[in-house]
Amino acid sequence: MQRPLPGEQAPVTVKPDRWRAGLPPDVWPDTFPVSGDVWRRDVFAVADAYRAGSASPRQLLTAVLVWGYGPIGYGPWRAARSLGADPDGKRLAYALEEVSPSAPDEDALRTAYRRFRDPNHARLPWLGPGLFTKVLYFASYRRGVGGVQPLILDRVVASRLPSEAGVGRHSGWSSEEWLAYLRWAADQAQARGVEPDAVEMAVVHDAEAART
Repeated sequence: MQRPLPGEQAPVTVKPDRWRAGLPPDVWPDTFPVSGDVWRRDVFAVADAYRAGSASPRQLLTAVLVWGYGPIGYGPWRAARSLGADPDGKRLAYALEEVSPSAPDEDALRTAYRRFRDPNHARLPWLGPGLFTKVLYFASYRRGVGGVQPLILDRVVASRLPSEAGVGRHSGWSSEEWLAYLRWAADQAQARGVEPDAVEMAVVHDAEAART
């Protein structure tokens, strides 16, 4: 069983059989838990396999979407539409090519974010910033490195961030808003002696803790 990451309170609980029934047979990650309890480390394990060449871009996206949608009823339907628009995984691979091989810098993160938003590059149906920042987080976060790291930015996070994080109260965030948030989280993490994603989790679970 995977251990929770610091700041992670509980796994996401899903029904694997229901998810598998609604998705193409090639997209289910080989190492994904059969129990239905999905921790962040389970998704990171698929991301590690993707970088090593033993998991496909579509398997990585599936792992992220299962965790991201969780038990929401329309999750498998929307995930199938996202995956169906990239049957060979080339759009996903293109979006991630700047951030997968090594710890990405801000220019690489900006490029990946913009590619996910661009219909000529990697935009997929039902994969807005709230979901593709989850893909970027799992695909390119480097634990123990510190500094600016890719983090999740969805409506829950945005609604609880302080104004100094530089993120508007909407869902169409620009790459510069995302990077401003990543810089803020990096500063918070350094001041508190934690990982940047622990700051993101604190924003979600305890907004006041993220401001200390």
